[in-house]
Amino acid sequence: MRVVIDQVSQRQQDILALARLHGRVSVEELAARFEVTPQTIRKDLNELCDSRLLSRIHGGAVVASGVENVSYEARRLVAHGEKRAIGEAAARLIPNSASLFINIGTTTEEVARALGDHEDLLVITNNLNVATLLYRHPKMSLIVAGGPVRRADGAVIGSAAVDFINQFKVDYAVIGASAIDEDGTLLDFDYREVRVARAIIENARRVILVADKLKLERSAPIRVGHLRELDYFVTDALPSADLREMCAAHRVALVEAGAEAAAQETSDAAE
Repeated sequence: MRVVIDQVSQRQQDILALARLHGRVSVEELAARFEVTPQTIRKDLNELCDSRLLSRIHGGAVVASGVENVSYEARRLVAHGEKRAIGEAAARLIPNSASLFINIGTTTEEVARALGDHEDLLVITNNLNVATLLYRHPKMSLIVAGGPVRRADGAVIGSAAVDFINQFKVDYAVIGASAIDEDGTLLDFDYREVRVARAIIENARRVILVADKLKLERSAPIRVGHLRELDYFVTDALPSADLREMCAAHRVALVEAGAEAAAQETSDAAE
């Protein structure tokens, strides 16, 4: 890997550092930052992608999942507005007086944040960030899974967490995924996290996946499950016709929060 990085220009190394810091970079922002043309930046990004250091997305690039998983703090900044809209849309699916799991993920945290007006919820989580968001809520009961804590993101993982989760049967599971394959496979990076996610899926009556459309452009090595196991798929937008058809075929309710937000903005403007 060091040999590959040494072969790129200083500007490309700076672009790579920015991508690793923020999770993604855009052609427009990079052109302004380095005072070069968008065409020059596109050439830089193409070369970095050819070296498998970045992966192209519309309008820019993200860190290639084959190189490393983007840091948790950086992931919070990626598609933040979309994740907030997804969290609010998913929270609307959960009624008062429900029990639910919430697992690790920056988008699942947005669901937790949006549950503030709910009452009489029982929330079970292996995500210390979710616990921090919810533990002061006066009308919510919170249970945190025990086990080793992953320092990178505050996830409680391992066999102890799996055994703990297997004691429950809840109304809803709110899960995330690092990547979604075109065949509907849900993917992640850490097999220990996947074991916890599997336990969460298997012990919930309804499963809600929350994931922005960028997950369709990434890959990860470990299978979490499949789209057909879901009851709801909440995203900002779903450009894939194949996945859209798959949702319909398996009766997975598709909620596109980006479309909802746009419709609300149009309605507000009309008023």
